[in-house]
Amino acid sequence: MIVPAVLGGTAAVAGIAAHGAFYRNSFVFGRALGRLPTQQSVVALTFDDGPNPDATPRILDALGDAGIRATFFILGRHAERWPGLVRRVHDEGHALGNHGYFHRKLQFRSPHYVRADLARGSDAIAAACGVRPTLFRAPHGFRSPWVNGIAASRGERVIGWSLGVWDSDRPGADVIAQRTVVGARPGSILLLHDGDGYDPAGDRTQTAAAVPRIVADLAARGYRFVTVPPA
Repeated sequence: MIVPAVLGGTAAVAGIAAHGAFYRNSFVFGRALGRLPTQQSVVALTFDDGPNPDATPRILDALGDAGIRATFFILGRHAERWPGLVRRVHDEGHALGNHGYFHRKLQFRSPHYVRADLARGSDAIAAACGVRPTLFRAPHGFRSPWVNGIAASRGERVIGWSLGVWDSDRPGADVIAQRTVVGARPGSILLLHDGDGYDPAGDRTQTAAAVPRIVADLAARGYRFVTVPPA
């Protein structure tokens, strides 16, 4: 007979493992930076899944007009498709992060798969712009016990986020901007998307349209913009 204490212990272990796998900033499998280490009115804009030929240039134009820098977590297979956009991101002074190659969830993948996916993503970014990323964000934030160690062995810091506004659901540019501005706090790492991890031609133009308002409204509230620190 299985005693209640054993069942309770098993449930607790399962709960801890689930927290580590599915919670973007969980400490269980190693630290993921979920906010900037500051109490000042500073935020980091981050963009996942790009580049994308329709959204990324518009976002870069808006950031350039405002004179601010952001952090782009580049998907390797999209970097291979549009290397010129990766070069532009780098050349305009933005930080580059590795988002893997395939955009497959990593929590149930083998160490061999994780290592290969990160390496191939980084290789694609380096081939495009000549620089290897020092940041890594797991697709959906999902990790396994070996993701952090593999990233660290490659010199890549694991990054989570403070606020995601579900811009990938395309609720409209005004909604995306409002959610971002209202939800921002000092030290927030804000998650947006300049590409679609599952469709190279996915529409992220609503996010692009929201960026000028996000930048203007946060600046009006006294916020400054920084890139995610590598260490």
